[in-house]
Amino acid sequence: MRSYPRNSPQAAARIVALAMLADGSMCKKELDTFDRLDVDAQIGLDKAEFHAVVQTFCEDLLSAAHSSWSDMCRVDPKTLAELMAEIDSPELRRKLIGLCVTIVEADGRVADGESIVLVAAVEHWGLQREMLKMRCQHV
Repeated sequence: MRSYPRNSPQAAARIVALAMLADGSMCKKELDTFDRLDVDAQIGLDKAEFHAVVQTFCEDLLSAAHSSWSDMCRVDPKTLAELMAEIDSPELRRKLIGLCVTIVEADGRVADGESIVLVAAVEHWGLQREMLKMRCQHV
């Protein structure tokens, strides 16, 4: 797996891509939400740069995969921790978890793979309080 500088737009893009790919596909509602939120610009990339990061991330996942696409989307805990460790800015962490939650909830359900990614981010980044605040704001 390639690595990126800490808190770089590429490291942030890979977290968003992981959340979007975690259920094995990118649905239209998630893609529409991504576009509506202008996620690539929010993390400091243009569309072509974001797509390049997603492509290299998929290549890295495929090179590590041993069976099907759905199995490939399940990143092992060590790799997941390494990906999360590339983001250590509290502000960027909060922004990414908000974007990822909004995107994965766009289709009205959070699949198991998506949940694993979101929970890992919250745990690795210590964002439990922020998640409670987000939930209370939506009630």
